[in-house]
Amino acid sequence: MRRIRLTPAAPLIAALLLACTADDVAGTDTATSGVSASASATMTASTSGSASASTSNGTSDGSSGGSGSESSASGTTSGGTDSTGTTSASGTTSGSTSVAETDSSTGSSTTGELCPEGTILCENGEAKTCDGMGGYSDTEVCSDECADGIGCVLCVPDSFKCEGEESLKCNAQGDALEPYETCDGLQGLSCDENSGTCFGPCGKEALGLNYIGCDYFPTLTPQYPGYQTNPHVFAVAVSNTSGAMAKITVTRGANMVTTDMVAPGTVKTITLPWDNVLTEMNGTTKLIAEGAYRLRSDQPVTVYQYNPLAATVTNDASLLLPRNAWTGNYLVASWQHWDQVARPGFYAVIAAEADTTVTLQPSATGNKVSAGAGVNADGTGVAMLQPSDVLMVRSATGGDMTGTIVTADRPVQVIAGHPCTNVPLDKGACDHLEESMFPLDTLAKDYIVVPPAQVPDDTKEKAQMVRFIASEDATTLTFEPDQAFPKALNKAGDFIEVSTTVAAFRVTSDKKIAVAQYMVGQSAGYGTSDPAMLMSVATDQFRKTYLFHAPPTWSANYVDIIAPTGASLMVDNMAVPGALKPIGNSGFGYIHVKLSNAGDGTHTVSSDQEVGISVYGVLNYGSYWYAGGLDLMPIPQ
Repeated sequence: MRRIRLTPAAPLIAALLLACTADDVAGTDTATSGVSASASATMTASTSGSASASTSNGTSDGSSGGSGSESSASGTTSGGTDSTGTTSASGTTSGSTSVAETDSSTGSSTTGELCPEGTILCENGEAKTCDGMGGYSDTEVCSDECADGIGCVLCVPDSFKCEGEESLKCNAQGDALEPYETCDGLQGLSCDENSGTCFGPCGKEALGLNYIGCDYFPTLTPQYPGYQTNPHVFAVAVSNTSGAMAKITVTRGANMVTTDMVAPGTVKTITLPWDNVLTEMNGTTKLIAEGAYRLRSDQPVTVYQYNPLAATVTNDASLLLPRNAWTGNYLVASWQHWDQVARPGFYAVIAAEADTTVTLQPSATGNKVSAGAGVNADGTGVAMLQPSDVLMVRSATGGDMTGTIVTADRPVQVIAGHPCTNVPLDKGACDHLEESMFPLDTLAKDYIVVPPAQVPDDTKEKAQMVRFIASEDATTLTFEPDQAFPKALNKAGDFIEVSTTVAAFRVTSDKKIAVAQYMVGQSAGYGTSDPAMLMSVATDQFRKTYLFHAPPTWSANYVDIIAPTGASLMVDNMAVPGALKPIGNSGFGYIHVKLSNAGDGTHTVSSDQEVGISVYGVLNYGSYWYAGGLDLMPIPQ
């Protein structure tokens, strides 16, 4: 390391000011004064403002690291400027003065205000530490990179670099390159050497944070025995949101499962092998190695899974979240252990990266769990997952894992529900529940809750049960129109359950919440179909356009649209007939739209304003229900 001392600028300024006359200053001899002879560095004896300086290497903070570089002083003066660029002096100095001083032995220079002591500047691969007096106390030649404010580093913070087909991002300290994204050829990606990032329509930056992606992990969940063989097949519906043909590749671990093609703007259903280990209704908590399928596309798509696909009496479906929208924090919405018949609720945690550590924090009701795989009987536990591993957590007698908080040190997917339950428990018949949990970061404080349509008379509403789940202690709810529901949640993970209501309302809270909706069973007296589960989408995550799937094999399929009053709505490129049903004074309304079963199940919703949608299908003693899509932007608490 080299130590350099530069002559402070202040004595030089004083000497120059004493030498000045009222005559125009034509220039300064650098051989005798050390001040640049450039006209842009001419002394101004009287200024009305602070002078600013810039150097030829782009720095403009008043202290140059440039070796022999020129500096320019600018400011409003009380004198005039002649044709040669010199400035006439008149009176005494009324502001700060910018000068350039060059050390004859090093060529280093300083300009403008003094660089604060300890500030590190970079120039030509050197890190220079300002001494606060116009010079540098230390310099260091960097072997790798130099970052202003830090000094010599391995890499410039927030820069990217390709290492094979891995895109690496430099951390904030500049001392490590960390994995950012794999440029996966099955997703049509390659690593661009110039930018250091993945190039292609499936790149992380190109996709953003919503329900559209290129990398998904379909996962079977516990099901009622007897629905684990043909014709009860597990399937995914892939909607191609792009303008190009999408190639779909499905694997399980290192094994190829299937490939397919999906045309632009269409939906294709792909069946996948059943697995009785994952769909086992009862049993202990298990870690199933490589239990999840991995579905990759080389164009952006959306994916919905059906368990099972066939229109039978115990079904549900779930919108899958793409890997680009996963996080490491989730709030679980499940269903209670059905003690009379010993049927547990569940949640499944799925990993995509090696050595993913998952930590479980049970709610007040989530402390009764069938222990196993590192999960204790009180619902606490830590488990290590590898790519495609599934941690299947099951409740025990008296338990309800709703409100449990799942955290992981790497992004994961969480799906929760019940193999087959009555809703309410005293109203038959039982049906399968499952839904993808939205990351805790994407939850919000404003939701619109509406009931589904009743079938066959869809002018009426089908009743539902609703749960409001707190993400933090001391959460208060407000309803519009007001509802005779409890409004206080004391602890994180606590939930309020509303039984059998056909009300539509807006719920707001002072802290972020999750909202889960459950169709009641057919015996409750609200038309055909049995329980299904829906995670409500916050108004902050509404969108203007959706491409989704509704299997035409079902007796009736619907899309419910929640929209601001006055929104222009289109379904399948046709204007929606009829008016929105107003929701109190919330400024929102909703409408049930029956979907045609004439096509392949491809449907669209568009609007001139952001709207929310849910999709469901019914038949005698069967149903499915899922959010048709959403944005997944982080929302501050």
